[in-house]
Amino acid sequence: MDPTSIILGGLIGGVLGGLVTFSLMRGSKNAALVKAWAEIEATKKDLEKQRLRLESDNRDKMQALERQLERDYSRRRTDVERLEKKLQSRESTLDRKFDSLEKREDQLRADESALEKRNRQLDQRSSEVEQQYEQLRVKCEQVSGMTAEQAKQMLLESIEKDVRLEAAAMVRRIETESKELADKKARQILVLAIEKLANETVTESTVSVVQLPGEDMKGRIIGREGRNIRALESATGCNIIVDDTPEAVVLSCFDPFRREIARVALDRLVGDGRIHPGRIEEVVARATKELTEQTVELGEQVCFDLGIHDIHPEIIRLLGRLKFRTSYGQNALMHSKEVAYLAGMMASELNIDPKVAQRAGLLHDLGKAVSHESEGPHALIGAELARKYREKPAIVHAIAAHHAEEEPKTLIAVLVQAADTLSAARPGARRETLETYVKRLESLEQIANSFEGVDRSFAIQAGRELRIVVDPIKLSDNECSLLARDIAKKVEEDMQYPGQIRITVLRELRVSEYAK
Repeated sequence: MDPTSIILGGLIGGVLGGLVTFSLMRGSKNAALVKAWAEIEATKKDLEKQRLRLESDNRDKMQALERQLERDYSRRRTDVERLEKKLQSRESTLDRKFDSLEKREDQLRADESALEKRNRQLDQRSSEVEQQYEQLRVKCEQVSGMTAEQAKQMLLESIEKDVRLEAAAMVRRIETESKELADKKARQILVLAIEKLANETVTESTVSVVQLPGEDMKGRIIGREGRNIRALESATGCNIIVDDTPEAVVLSCFDPFRREIARVALDRLVGDGRIHPGRIEEVVARATKELTEQTVELGEQVCFDLGIHDIHPEIIRLLGRLKFRTSYGQNALMHSKEVAYLAGMMASELNIDPKVAQRAGLLHDLGKAVSHESEGPHALIGAELARKYREKPAIVHAIAAHHAEEEPKTLIAVLVQAADTLSAARPGARRETLETYVKRLESLEQIANSFEGVDRSFAIQAGRELRIVVDPIKLSDNECSLLARDIAKKVEEDMQYPGQIRITVLRELRVSEYAK
């Protein structure tokens, strides 16, 4: 029961008792007092009922609260017991893992010790094997009377001889089979294609002539103590020949691209009249840039002439570079164009798409544009370039198969192979001597460029002189002497040539500053 209700009930009872006592003392017996007494009794009864009801409610609430507290306590105790069990389980698991790690560490230490022992045994065994091998080698050399290098050389010569014989037999067999498989229709197609394409013989020389306005210009080209002509030869890599030819200077170089740069640069220098080493380097650099841009125009023009579209710009640039490449004296770009025409004509006779054949014929020698920069046959290099620049698989295969590096599997590949052979084999198309001469000069420059510190190298004087420009920061004057001797020795070991070759190493440290 609420304490406040009890206090109020006591106060009300006291007040009412006092009133009743006061009334009785006065002896009042009127009806009002009787009635008031009856009401008081009724009020007391109501208050008692309320007290009893409040006590009952409070007991019920207390009992419900106790039951709820007991349930919460039981649940929390269960949770705590579960957590304790989980912690105990984790603790036991960690103990097991720790024991396992300790065992593993012990095992690793044991393995490391065994491995070190095994390595020592292997090292000892290896040294024993090397000693036995050296003893056996010495015994073999004593028995055979030859050194290991001599035996290796003899074996290689024997294998080379056998391979040559097998290759010769294979060539004869292929030729026989080809003749047996040839038919009248194929001969008619080839003859018809040759008759339709009657281009002039394409050959390239290794000299260019620059006309001069007068004889006095020769002295200006040579310069004081020959400094101008030396600067021009160093910048272009061409041999400048100033002789008794009236009003003309001859440029000699095996590389047509370099020779054309020299011709353009010399024309501009002669026209401008200002000829000195600084001006020469500036004009040569500008001519090189312009000629490089012209290669793109050349490639675009060839594609336009053949009606071939959608070619990658890089392939167009490489096609233009073929203008400055020769194969046995035959211009590579004109040869590619000729092969495209021949392949297209033969494809038309066989009811094959001539555009595909022309495209494959034009791109068949694409690898020659970068063959000096990459290792491997130019056919496979060209096929890789075509694949890189998203050409169709049939075009890529025709490029790779035109020199039998791959077996031809399509008619287009066979047509390109035949057209390439026709273009190269027709009378006057190629000159063996020029190609041999060019390859010899290229080999000279490659040998020089293979040495550390070489900046540029030029084979001049028809291969009788190799002029080398070195980086003055990397090599000193004394090292240049050693470099010249090493290159001369390398040329003697790797090449065969008539007469002698002069090795000239140039080292120049040039410093420039501007007054502002």
